[in-house]
This record gives sequence, C-alpha cells and structure tokens, in this order.
Amino acid sequence: MDGTFNENDISRVIEADRANVWHHLIQHQPFFTGADPKIIVEGKGLRVWDQKGIEHIDAVSGGVWTVNVGYGRESMGDAVRDAIVKMNFFGGTVGSIPGALFAEKLLTKMPGLDRVYYANSGSEANEKAFKMVRQIAHKRYGGKKHKILYRDRDYHGTTIACLSAGGQDERNAQYGPYTPGFVRVPHCLEYRKHEQDGAPVENYGEWAADQIEAVILREGPDTVGALCLEPVTAGGGVIVPPEGYWPRVQEICKKYDILLHIDEVVCGVGRTGTWFGYQHYGIQPDMVTMAKGVASGYAAISCLATTNEVFDMFKDDMSDPMNYFRDISTFGGCTAGPAAALENMRIIEDEDLLGNTVAMGDYMLDKLAELKDKHAVIGDVRGKGLFLGAELVADRDTRDPAPEAQVQAVVKDCMAQAVVIGATNRSLPGKNNTLCFSPALIATKDDINQIIDAVDGALTRVFG
Repeated sequence: MDGTFNENDISRVIEADRANVWHHLIQHQPFFTGADPKIIVEGKGLRVWDQKGIEHIDAVSGGVWTVNVGYGRESMGDAVRDAIVKMNFFGGTVGSIPGALFAEKLLTKMPGLDRVYYANSGSEANEKAFKMVRQIAHKRYGGKKHKILYRDRDYHGTTIACLSAGGQDERNAQYGPYTPGFVRVPHCLEYRKHEQDGAPVENYGEWAADQIEAVILREGPDTVGALCLEPVTAGGGVIVPPEGYWPRVQEICKKYDILLHIDEVVCGVGRTGTWFGYQHYGIQPDMVTMAKGVASGYAAISCLATTNEVFDMFKDDMSDPMNYFRDISTFGGCTAGPAAALENMRIIEDEDLLGNTVAMGDYMLDKLAELKDKHAVIGDVRGKGLFLGAELVADRDTRDPAPEAQVQAVVKDCMAQAVVIGATNRSLPGKNNTLCFSPALIATKDDINQIIDAVDGALTRVFG
C-alpha cells in the first residue's frame, strides 16, 4: 500500500456508497450534510488503509472482533479460491470435502463435543441452538422444558429470537414484542456488584451463579431447557466471570438437567488465549456456537458444536418422520467457509498465535493498568488474552459511569490519531462506558504500545 489512488475512481466509489449502501449501526444523515462515508480499501497485518490513503492500526479486528489472524493473508485467499473453483456449493443435506475435514479438525480442539452444524453468522448459529432446545422440549418433555435462560449484559445476535435472549436493553429497544420463553438471569460483573442486592464481599462468583439457580427455581426447573452464556461477556463490557462462577454454573445445570449453551462467537478460536473461552474454566458444555474468528472474516461461516448426547436425540426413532432437526442454513453448504477455517486454524497453530495471545494479552493488560494509575477516569481494567476492556467512571469511589458522549469522544480522538478502538455503545442504558480492545492475535509489543499511547493522549484531551 503506497497511499496513492486514482482520485476519479475513488470519488466514484464514495458517491456509489453514499447513494446506495445502508451501513450497519450508524446514523447516515451526516453523509448527506458534508461528511463522506469511510471506505476501507486495503489491509495488511494489523493495518488498514482508507480512501485517503491514511494508514490505521486496527485494535478491534475489523470493528467486530473478527480478523483474528490479520489482514492480507494470501494463503487464506488461495484456500478459498481453490475450494470454490473445485466445488463452491451444495445444500447441506450432503457433505463437502472442506466441511468434513474442518469439522474433524475443529472437534480435536473441543474434547467432549462430537458434531458440527454449519451456518453463516453468529446470530444464525445461536438461533439453531435455540431451535434444538425447543425441539428437544417437544420430543422429550411434552413441550414443557422450553425456556431458555440468558444473562444480563450478554448479547447473542440480531434476529428476533436472539434479541429475545439479549441482555442489552438499548440493543433490543424498538424491536419487540419478543419471542416468549426467554428469561433473564443477573450479570456477574464483580466491579458492579454494589448495584446488586445481597451481593457479598467474599465468594461473589459463587453467589452470582446462585442467582441463576434462584431464577430456575422461580420459573420451575421442569420448564427450563437451556442456559445460554458468553464465556467472557463481550459488548456488554468485557466481563471476565469471577472465581468460582463457572464450576457452580456447571453444577446447577447438571442438577436440574439443563443444557449448557456457550456462545463463543467472539471468544472462540483463540481470542482469549485458548481455542475457546470456556476452556479456561474446566467446564463441559452441551452446545457451543462460534462465528467471527472461525475464518477471520475471509469467508462467512458459523458453527454449532454439540455432544453426541444432543445429536442422538434427533435420530432415535426412524419411524417418526419429524424425528430429525428440520432446519437448513442455505449458505452453510458453501465450501469457502470451512476451507478458510482450516487454513485459519493452520496459521494459528504454525505461528503459535495462542501463545502470542497470552503473552501480548498480559502485556496489554499491564499497560492498561499503567493507564489506570495515570488517569482517574479509569475505574477498572479487565480481560482475557487479547480481549480487553477499560471501564471509565466519573468517580472512582461511587463508580458512577462516565457519560457515553465522553467515552465516544475518546474513540473519536483515537480515530483521529489513526488508531481504531471500540467501546460499548447503544447497548446498556447509562452504562455504555467501557473501552474495548481486540487486536489481531498477531499483535506485537510495538502495536500495543501504539494503541496505548493513542488512548493515553485521548483520555488526557477528553478528561484532562
């Protein structure tokens, strides 16, 4: 990338975008009152270039935690091309070579899980899991054990059912009425335990898990089919579950015969320094969903992995014409996704990106802690691997959240420095106050230092 463009060509692109593209998650009116849409035209490693030739360091892996192995990987492009030229697509009622080989490879990283169902996005993968729970309820429990529990602050996708399981009230707003049968349980953010009635000083993790049991008992254990949780809450504030939480959650699920569904759409495939986030905690889920980092954005793919125990419930009676999972994901039949996913996994293994994620994650967390010592506006820093957050507060003693406008001003200031960071936004009423960092797993100390320096300057300019 040399920063040069054909001005006429790029102007045409900008105008075509302004006139025709409906972007995600943004207000478009500024594009009609003087501002140009940003066009990302090239990427290499952790860097991307916009239409003006400005080089940015990307600290959020494509804006939404996706490009885990970095931009510009020729081997990823080659893998996709080779697959689709040979055989691009057939509906998922039949198999494909990349689909079979990636499922086999993936499950070697997920002991205790046995089957892979292919889809296209994290939302869709979670939707499939919810449908399985509902079908199991009808097949085994007369429809009664149909309720799905989800956690405050967690996010599981954009469909109406996924929003019904969404613990972010601003993200959900204006999209009701929601699908019935989804029930919220409390969050496990220890930094904000003072906002939870009865939260103890000690053993908060076990107490937070016990609040899930309280909801189960209130609803009736015979009505609850599954519990859906992120291993580390992402857009709800980068929440690392406290010690004691996950073992107690597993115990509760076993006690009441509740399927444990772990949403690894963000954390999966290396982001936290293990193949999957739940693997930090020694638990065995029944269902795991994943998407973003599976192919690092080089092709669309999501997966739902299950145990054979779940799988076998859909093939135990061949005399029943309804006794199978009556679902399809059209583009789950594409070969590009699993082909890219195989190459993505090879890169992570060959370059020891899990090891780099642990080392660089520890380094970045230490650098964020140094910023906390310098800036009183930082109330808490937290994370796993290269999945980190810094919660901004108006007052450290009261822990009152910093105003969202100021948090976004920090993000904007970093962007002006050509450093792309994230923040919780339009998600949690009054609590969109966490800066979010998820650089690619190839990040170096120099990359991290550049990100930290940008945040340091932005905090100084916004908060003084």
